[in-house]
Amino acid sequence: MRVAAAVLRLAQRDPHAAAAVLAPVLASSARVGWRTWLLEALLLEAIARDALGDPAAAGRALERALDIAEPDGTLLMFLLHPAPGLLERQARQRTAHPALLAQILDLLAGNRPAPPGGPRPPLEPLSKSELRVLRYLPTHLSAPEIARELSVSTSTVKTHLRNLYAKLGAHSRAEAVGSARALSLLAPSAPQR
Repeated sequence: MRVAAAVLRLAQRDPHAAAAVLAPVLASSARVGWRTWLLEALLLEAIARDALGDPAAAGRALERALDIAEPDGTLLMFLLHPAPGLLERQARQRTAHPALLAQILDLLAGNRPAPPGGPRPPLEPLSKSELRVLRYLPTHLSAPEIARELSVSTSTVKTHLRNLYAKLGAHSRAEAVGSARALSLLAPSAPQR
């Protein structure tokens, strides 16, 4: 009920009331049934705090929402409550979720997955570790930066990159990203303006 009330208050352009109604949920004094409800509450809190001119509080709430969303790749709440400006600012900050933010921003830009049946599938299935590295390729982070994000060595990331290129039949990072997007392994790229 509190999450629904916060949505209503934000629609009425009353971020102060939205933050107030969410306070018991975020302080854990009100029971939250599912993790997605907490994710939604945190996202709404971030939107409310941003509207109230508190970018630090907005960033903290958004980062906590991304913490919940990342393991399962939960994107729905970010699409139901779009806040591209807030997400773009968070992407420029030190975030633990650059790949997830890039994926959400791509979807908010109106990109849809490629239709099935077009591209060739990978020569071999990608491992979980390769998929984790793959999610960082569109962010243009270097191999050492990806290694820091994933808490692995740079040589491990480079090994995964070689395997990704081979399995996707790519000769460059751009080709690997293009192939992965065509196979719906990544969100489609933003349209050129």
